[in-house]
Amino acid sequence: MSLKRRKRSDAVNQPAVSPTLDTLFQRTLMRQPHATALLDPLNKARITGHQPRRMTYTEADTAIEALSAHFVESGLPANSVIAIQLPNTVEFVLTVLAAHRAGLVVAVLPLLWRHAELTAALNRTAARAIVTMSTVDGVGYADLAMHAAAEAFSIRHVYGFGRDLPEGMASLDDVLARPPGTSRAVIQDGRKAAMISFDVTAEGFRPVPRPHFSLIAGALAMSLEADIKQGATVMAAFTPMSFAGLASSLAVWLLSGGTLALHHPFENDVLEQQINEHECEVLIAPAQLALRLGDADLAARMPTLRNVVGLWRAPEQVAASDAWIAPHAPLTDVYLFGEAGLFGARRGEDGMPVPVMPGPHGAPREQAGSSIAGEILLTPKGTLGLRGAMVPIAAYAPPQPVGETLIAQPPRDYVDTGYAARLDRASGAICITAPPSGIMAVGGYRFLSNDLQEWARRLGQGALLTALPDRLSGHRLAGRALDNARAREALSELGLNPLMVEAFRDRSGPG
Repeated sequence: MSLKRRKRSDAVNQPAVSPTLDTLFQRTLMRQPHATALLDPLNKARITGHQPRRMTYTEADTAIEALSAHFVESGLPANSVIAIQLPNTVEFVLTVLAAHRAGLVVAVLPLLWRHAELTAALNRTAARAIVTMSTVDGVGYADLAMHAAAEAFSIRHVYGFGRDLPEGMASLDDVLARPPGTSRAVIQDGRKAAMISFDVTAEGFRPVPRPHFSLIAGALAMSLEADIKQGATVMAAFTPMSFAGLASSLAVWLLSGGTLALHHPFENDVLEQQINEHECEVLIAPAQLALRLGDADLAARMPTLRNVVGLWRAPEQVAASDAWIAPHAPLTDVYLFGEAGLFGARRGEDGMPVPVMPGPHGAPREQAGSSIAGEILLTPKGTLGLRGAMVPIAAYAPPQPVGETLIAQPPRDYVDTGYAARLDRASGAICITAPPSGIMAVGGYRFLSNDLQEWARRLGQGALLTALPDRLSGHRLAGRALDNARAREALSELGLNPLMVEAFRDRSGPG
């Protein structure tokens, strides 16, 4: 065994306070170095221009080592922030693990974000670097990153995967093509910061930092409740740029020690082909997509599936959802509450959602003596509160009220999600009745309702931008202006994301 490998083995075998994501990866690497670790989307060439990759744990480790060394050699200090805006491909997984190996904190930036939100996130986190892809689905993300970095004074390095990168952007494909360089010793402690995601609350835009153990706690809550077996092949078809996305893909895979297959959302035919070709046993996807697949003879079309995990961005919709009719692959509902936290509940034999009781909940939920995954409570305001290892209470601490007294208010020991809730009189179960007031959600994108009127005012007289209730995504945007084409152009110039811009698409049919 090489000296480098022996040192790594000793580090992995030493008892730690709590593991990091890289610790989990290296444990599996030492146990089964030649097992398949990562599988790219089959349609990756269309999405990014790269050919799909299939990597063993050893191959992935070599790539992670090369990227980590490049971050160190670039001069990124330990514990500094590196922002990532990447699609659901192996480059995302490799970059996150490489950043952690170099002792960096990862800030995940959703692909929907454009100039305005990117710049705000980079400045709020004092990010020292940003990693992106040259193009994703035809959109030039390299140019977006360069423009945002120009207005973020803390940015020192801009990295990219793909061809035709702008001048000044370092190619990470070139880094992967050469041997690893300098590394540095990093203390593996799960209490260290691992990621920063971004939420929108009534107080506005909010960075939410998390340690490694918080990510692992979220993944454990899902994997134990869904009964994901060790060594499973997991298909992750959920956008990874959030706490839930990172926990349900990267962290669940590392806990299972199996294979992670990735699907960039969404092409149903390609997803089905991937599941069958890779013989996936677990599917993790938005709940609405999972329910549609379940209604389409799932047992005959995707016979290898044994578990389906459906993630609900609009948890108030779970109770009214349709029954799950694929008993060979039970469905686990995962309730998402922005970046605050989550909990899961596996459906019963009748395929209907099970009641969720307040108080501590274990994983698995129905097993006596199971580990406590978190606690659900009803706040005095009639909203849902969360606490537990995965819940970043400090990030959601309310601002200190301005008053005549200088006495500090006692800290709150839970996060108020803002979701309206009540207790069912007959069963005592928690009923989630409405999303947070004043906050709109279109899929995974959350924003203040007041922002809609602000953008409409910038478009001039006669412009209207509104959010309408939508069964699948929570809300959908609709806009009206005297000149829709000019409105789209104006919103793009303001640096807004495509959801806002496309609200003013022309809806007239052919004449």
